[in-house]
Amino acid sequence: MSEINFRIVVRIIGFLLCFQALFMLLPLGVAIYYNESDIFAFLTTIIITASVGTFSIFLFKKHNNQMGKREGFLIVSTSWIFFSLFGMLPFLINGDIKNVTDAFFETISGFTTTGATILDNIESLPHGMLFWRSLIQWLGGMGIILFTLAVLPMLNSGGGIQLFNAEVPGITHDKLRPRISETAKRLWGIYLSITALLVILLVLGPMNFFDAVCHALTTTATGGYSTKQNSIAYWDSAYIEYVIIIFMLISGINFSLVYHAALGDYKKLLQDEEARWFLLVVLLATIAISGGLFISGQTYGGIEPTIRTALFQVSSCITTTGFATADFTKWGSFFSVVIFCIMFFGACAGSTSGGAKTIRMVVVLKNTANEFYRHLHPNAIVPVRINRRVISYDLVSKILAFLFVYVLVMAISALILSALGMTFEEAFGCTLSCLSNVGPGFGKMSSDFSFETIPALGKWVLSFDMLIGRLELFTVLILFTPYFWKKS
Repeated sequence: MSEINFRIVVRIIGFLLCFQALFMLLPLGVAIYYNESDIFAFLTTIIITASVGTFSIFLFKKHNNQMGKREGFLIVSTSWIFFSLFGMLPFLINGDIKNVTDAFFETISGFTTTGATILDNIESLPHGMLFWRSLIQWLGGMGIILFTLAVLPMLNSGGGIQLFNAEVPGITHDKLRPRISETAKRLWGIYLSITALLVILLVLGPMNFFDAVCHALTTTATGGYSTKQNSIAYWDSAYIEYVIIIFMLISGINFSLVYHAALGDYKKLLQDEEARWFLLVVLLATIAISGGLFISGQTYGGIEPTIRTALFQVSSCITTTGFATADFTKWGSFFSVVIFCIMFFGACAGSTSGGAKTIRMVVVLKNTANEFYRHLHPNAIVPVRINRRVISYDLVSKILAFLFVYVLVMAISALILSALGMTFEEAFGCTLSCLSNVGPGFGKMSSDFSFETIPALGKWVLSFDMLIGRLELFTVLILFTPYFWKKS
């Protein structure tokens, strides 16, 4: 194994920062349009970010294009940290967030599409800041590195596939086209199209254009940042809730399947085993919660509103969007356990959702069933099949290792939070919420929709959980192993 090519790492991060500066022009335009106090903050941040990015590009103008797996992991992991460090500057410069810990937490929560917030009065933010919060979730949903692969030809022959595999969530990655840049363009194209369609549908309801754009960005990204402190409950609109439910579920499905369905090929979507399991879990969880609400007498004014409320919370939590129309933690422990489970499962691989992913849970379920069979027939060879394809034992082993590390990280993080004075429910609930990139808190954090009261160390622990959760653990954690840095 050769030495890590740090020159190309720095150069590509420079390109990424320049793209980030370009995207910051959008909230700057919003700030100028509304003529509010955040104009200076965005202008200053754009200058700083573009300057650092340009310097990084030209610092190693003559460089080796060689990029392997280690460079891919390093670029993806560190770039998300740099996005958050530079992305938090507008909040600090404008004074909307007073310290680095809270600003970094808010920003990395946005980029990782977690949606956990430390703000307790969101409506007080200027429009530019509100739009920036939504935009960073939209960029993080599909991935700014994937966007760079679509528009930067130099990466197609310089290890672009390494970056693609390191950033896109899932156990396998479907290439829509032979060239990785063409795949990236098509994925971003369908992502943009879904967002635009959702804007139109939301404007037809009680939302104004600005709120519609912001919520369309955060819905397709399954991020959950809202322009209102009370989230979607603010509008009290069945139409808005049903539209967002539909688009949350669409965004929770593998985007390559959505792409084929958009072209008229519904067969792949309907026959996909993961998508069917995902929708089945949504159905069963909705039945369990709505039935429980009726039995416990916690109805919302009738059969339809109660079922809608249950469906909205299930869709929001399993797709890890994190929007709210009700505080599910007040329903009772049974409901919290159901929500906890679907937050752990997550939606489909290849979507913008977080969580462990439905496909991994299906593979583990089938492998466990096979183990029961092998107890009776020890010499039998019974492979795990998904979509009629045999899943190799090596892949099954990787999935089991992933789930073990997932639970281990959750336990360690919850242990640290409990040592900081948080209750059992708050420690495990908030850890899972951040690790699965969901957003809603538990206990005291659910009542005011804010993580503000968590101690500073706890916020850094949860920020780390958000990052490794978005990049599916190993992409980041491998950087902490000694053999990653060894030259052999």
